[in-house]
Amino acid sequence: MKKGNIGNAPDLKYLKIDHTGNVFYQLPVSELVEHALANREGQLSDSGALAADTGKFTGRSPKDRFLVEDSLTKDTVWWGEINQPMTPANFEALFSIVANHLSQRTIYVRDCAAGADPLYQLSIRVITETAYQSIFAKNLFLRQDGDSTRQPEWSILAAPALLINNPQKYGIHNENFVAIDFTKKIVLIAGTGYTGEIKKSIFSILNFILPFQHNVLAMHCSANTSKDGKTALFFGLSGTGKTTLSADKNRKLIGDDEHGWSDRGIFNFEGGCYAKCVGLTEEKEPEIYHAIRFGSLLENVVLDQLDRPDYDDISKTENTRVSYPIDYMENAEIAGIGNVPEHIFFLTADAFGVLPPISLLNVDQAVYHFVSGYTAKVAGTEVGVKEPTAAFSTCFGQAFLPLHPSRYASLLRAKLEQHPTIKVWLVNTGWIAGPYGIGRRIKLNYTRALIRAAMDGSLLESQFSKHEIFGLDYPTSCGAYVPEQILDARGLWNNNEAYDTQATRLAKLFINNFEKFGPDMPASVIAAGPRIANSVLA
Repeated sequence: MKKGNIGNAPDLKYLKIDHTGNVFYQLPVSELVEHALANREGQLSDSGALAADTGKFTGRSPKDRFLVEDSLTKDTVWWGEINQPMTPANFEALFSIVANHLSQRTIYVRDCAAGADPLYQLSIRVITETAYQSIFAKNLFLRQDGDSTRQPEWSILAAPALLINNPQKYGIHNENFVAIDFTKKIVLIAGTGYTGEIKKSIFSILNFILPFQHNVLAMHCSANTSKDGKTALFFGLSGTGKTTLSADKNRKLIGDDEHGWSDRGIFNFEGGCYAKCVGLTEEKEPEIYHAIRFGSLLENVVLDQLDRPDYDDISKTENTRVSYPIDYMENAEIAGIGNVPEHIFFLTADAFGVLPPISLLNVDQAVYHFVSGYTAKVAGTEVGVKEPTAAFSTCFGQAFLPLHPSRYASLLRAKLEQHPTIKVWLVNTGWIAGPYGIGRRIKLNYTRALIRAAMDGSLLESQFSKHEIFGLDYPTSCGAYVPEQILDARGLWNNNEAYDTQATRLAKLFINNFEKFGPDMPASVIAAGPRIANSVLA
């Protein structure tokens, strides 16, 4: 392992970091892997991918995330439980602590970028005290040769080994935290080694900058395109199939998680993928399975005695992950740019067994379901969850929205009205023929067939029926690939009365959730939601 290349490293004094330890700048993956192994950060799997443990945190810690409240953000940020304020003075104090910590450690510096469209690209410097985090930054962001004499727009300081003493003194809750300062353009991450905090901090920044400064819609979605340039977007929360369904051997993958939609079209924010590994098999998800090789980073995945990943072992966490450059995908659109979408899919894993497998939405319904961002948790995934529980995440990415949801909703509506030929679909990748525990999860090949039929236009040739409670228009046939009875959510239940009771229950949850947006939403959007009798609603 080479000594620190201090002579080639950038001057980090603007970040209060003095070069008292080894500084490694823009190391290739091969050397980063050597460092990670020497530092005992992980071990190589049989495929050559580095398997690392992220420590105590195997997922994000949203209650420990803060935004600096100053003249730029005071009247623009959607303050609340999601966006917690931090004073500039507390940020400055924590900045000094983090910088001092990194000054005394071996650090890895990675210059990269976010945003495939040069017009909206953000230059980033990621400084970490672990080699595996630097591998992650190289995999996930747009790769650049690096110029140590140039100061990027944004800097991320990641210090997983640093625990803050007396956290209440600095206005934070625990010894770990994430803090974003939009004026200084600095992100501080301390006390957590989970790499998703790095990724989602940049996503939060773009969710503020692009809509606020450029009128560009920032989206938590995957995107792919056909050979003739017909683009599709896939929105969905974790576990709904966003990554899986966008990985199609017949289409090029633009990106699996974060995109912008400007007047020029769609562009990927990232240069790689961050896929869930739980239950991963070559048969079900061959594109992701074969992307796991040298240069990829497995996180919290258990290896067996022969160093083979056991994707069914969730003893460390159910949130096992792998990151890899997008060019590890066989059908990647390396440029990261696509045309205005022809189809948009809102994916929901409905554990109530109520929603049809696919429905066609009008503009008002599209805005309603975009703002709702519905999916469901099932029993066993979290302590205390005994039955299906509705989960609403605004715009399918509430945890990363610095602005009020109405800003993103109005941008989406404007896009749909500007391009009236866009088709928006609500897709239930969850349960049919009953709720979780009674019904069954719809087969992945059925969902794939429905999405392909939607994109090639054949699904529009079907007759459509309207859901009595949710008002959704759903097709009654899909050729020979999907049995007709699968498309009728109510008809699949053995008991119509039980279905109606369950559908009414879910509708009430939708209506109650949407009440907080009422004052900021057009009446036509509110009316696009489910309808039940006032006596039932009460």
